[in-house]
Amino acid sequence: MGHAVTDAPRQATREEMRDAKLPIQYRDSCANLLIPLNRCRFETYYLPWKCEDERHSYEKCQYVEFKKRVAKMNELREAKGGARSN
Repeated sequence: MGHAVTDAPRQATREEMRDAKLPIQYRDSCANLLIPLNRCRFETYYLPWKCEDERHSYEKCQYVEFKKRVAKMNELREAKGGARSN
């Protein structure tokens, strides 16, 4: 039996994102968490105190993705010689 990595959540497929009518700008690696969050919001009439677990999971995912992008940009900048052109 193969051992699957369990800490990485499954990515939402293009079809799942399309069926959930996610706007293009939200179709990222966190979409698998946004789909149930949006469903919960709709089903609870967008009451702000509902869906907190789903919202927290989605926001944490967004934050982790942001940190990865910053790290990648720093890596690319250092590879170019470290000079920042402003």
